[in-house]
Amino acid sequence: MTAPVTAVPASAARTAAVLAALETVRDPELDEPITSLGFVASCAVSAAGDAQVRLRLPTYFCAPNFAYLMVADAHDAVSALPGVRHVEVVLQDHFASDAINGGVAAQAGFVRSFDGEAVSELHELRADFLRKAVMAGTDQVCRPLLAAGKDPAALLAMTLGEVPPSRALDRLRARRAELGLPAGDDARLLIEPRTGAPVAAESVPLHLRKARLTRVSIEANGAICRGMLQHRYNNTKGQGETVPAADSDS
Repeated sequence: MTAPVTAVPASAARTAAVLAALETVRDPELDEPITSLGFVASCAVSAAGDAQVRLRLPTYFCAPNFAYLMVADAHDAVSALPGVRHVEVVLQDHFASDAINGGVAAQAGFVRSFDGEAVSELHELRADFLRKAVMAGTDQVCRPLLAAGKDPAALLAMTLGEVPPSRALDRLRARRAELGLPAGDDARLLIEPRTGAPVAAESVPLHLRKARLTRVSIEANGAICRGMLQHRYNNTKGQGETVPAADSDS
């Protein structure tokens, strides 16, 4: 006998859609979704289409520029959902929450939100962290190739289309595309993240070392942030929070 199909309540489906939108928002420094990091304290959307998102961070003094990017990106991601008519994103327990929440709600931009303190918008900061994500992703893709016996000279000659499929490769392609860097099958595996130019042969060892150090640094910062968040909120999980996989190719 077939078990009856239980309908998903409309409110649960709406909340799931908001959570899925928030999964596209990343901590710019850690290159991880704010959901999996535990930064989403709660999210919900009413039948009328009014969405409310509450965010939390590991410390009271987390950098306001990073916090602003996450709040603004969360606002944009949820606002783009069909049927959402109004979005309120509230950053809790942060020294600059009033300026950030008010500025994002008013679509004022970072400079106007921190009038007299900020001198430029955050586009270059975002690009800098994307370049770091590209370097870290390069290590995530290259380490298995080196472990399988490829030498650095072979990596220099490889294109993305020649790399075995993996989640790490998909992520590397996505980060490169966000920066406008070559990301197609014919693109070189090893490129300079600022210019997109192929890495010179004599620079390959240094490039690979930088890629590894960047990955290790990002992963270490992520572990520290998770630990501080757990301590600050007594191990209360955020919506969508996940345990990081042991393998960085996750």
